[in-house]
Amino acid sequence: MIEQDIAERGQSKCDTCSDRCGKLEVFDWLSDLPEGSEGSDIVEVQFKNTRKGFYKNTSQGRLSKGDVVAVEASPGHDIGIVTLTGDLVLLQMKKNNLSPAGYEFKRVYRKAKPVDIEKWEEAKGLEKETMLEARRIALNLGLNMKIGDVEYQGDRTKAIFYYIADERVDFRELIKVLADRFKVRIEMRQIGARQEAGRIGGIGPCGRELCCSTWISNFKSVSTTAARYQEISLNPQKLAGQCGKLKCCLNYELDAYLDAQQDFPNTAIPLETEDGTYYHFKTDVFKRLMWYSPSRDNGAGAKVAMLSVDSVNEIISQNKGGKKVRDIAEVVQVLAPLKDVGYENVIAQDSITRFDEKANKGNRKRKKNRRPNRPTNSNSAGKAND
Repeated sequence: MIEQDIAERGQSKCDTCSDRCGKLEVFDWLSDLPEGSEGSDIVEVQFKNTRKGFYKNTSQGRLSKGDVVAVEASPGHDIGIVTLTGDLVLLQMKKNNLSPAGYEFKRVYRKAKPVDIEKWEEAKGLEKETMLEARRIALNLGLNMKIGDVEYQGDRTKAIFYYIADERVDFRELIKVLADRFKVRIEMRQIGARQEAGRIGGIGPCGRELCCSTWISNFKSVSTTAARYQEISLNPQKLAGQCGKLKCCLNYELDAYLDAQQDFPNTAIPLETEDGTYYHFKTDVFKRLMWYSPSRDNGAGAKVAMLSVDSVNEIISQNKGGKKVRDIAEVVQVLAPLKDVGYENVIAQDSITRFDEKANKGNRKRKKNRRPNRPTNSNSAGKAND
């Protein structure tokens, strides 16, 4: 019963290896095709979070997706869940730049027995307590590192400690203390800040679960250049994610902006006219509009000229030929103060307290109508009695 329950949960978003494992789920689109005479004996096995491995099936039985298996480890054995079988495993290895000819496959011993699964569950129950205790030990040793997660091997003979650190850490003394404290073999594995956020999870400023904890498996570098191309304010507090690094979503629409700006002029080039020099103020990429101002500071009261990209390219071409535009009004579409460029404050219209004042006035009016006519002082009360 225990094995069947684990297998059923492993086929969906299993909670046996935390809810972060679902982002590496692979759809077997060959499962409904008839099998050939020779099937591949290589299977993909997933462990806690995003740790996966490729193993050779040396057991006598046939393995299917969702089976809980005991696999070869160093030392002892580990417990994992089969996530992919058949010919797609070879394609998955190719995707990860692994060659089956040169890869050293470890073995799948057997399907996990109830005793193996019980021991596996006990080991996972110790992970949180072990992580907190390891953090206290590292703090007492004065190590500048953060232990973010602990993963026990299925047979409880080994534990992997995942940590992040800004600089090189000498954790030899830490390994001795941890091995003596927990009586297991210790392996320290350094991860980045993005990988830690993916393992822990959280909610982003967009209101959705973090991309690194749901579907991103390989992290690409993100630079502030992506924000500049998209005309985003270079505010570190708004550009940084929960991991403290630049948000991965800055790269999502970057290609669309780069394609749209292929014929855009360099914003550092001013426009020379007979009535003065105009400097770039801002750009609307997808509307293909650019704003120029005669002053560098672009104050709130300064006038700005809104031109199309083609008009700006024409003016720059004339400037390169030594000719100044006689009047920018000949090519400009709009010449107006900054407050009239088409933007308005819509936040104030949706104030969450906009109905409070009206409600308070209505309550005071109803209370006033219900108030009885009574004397306000002793003199008036005496006169009323007389």
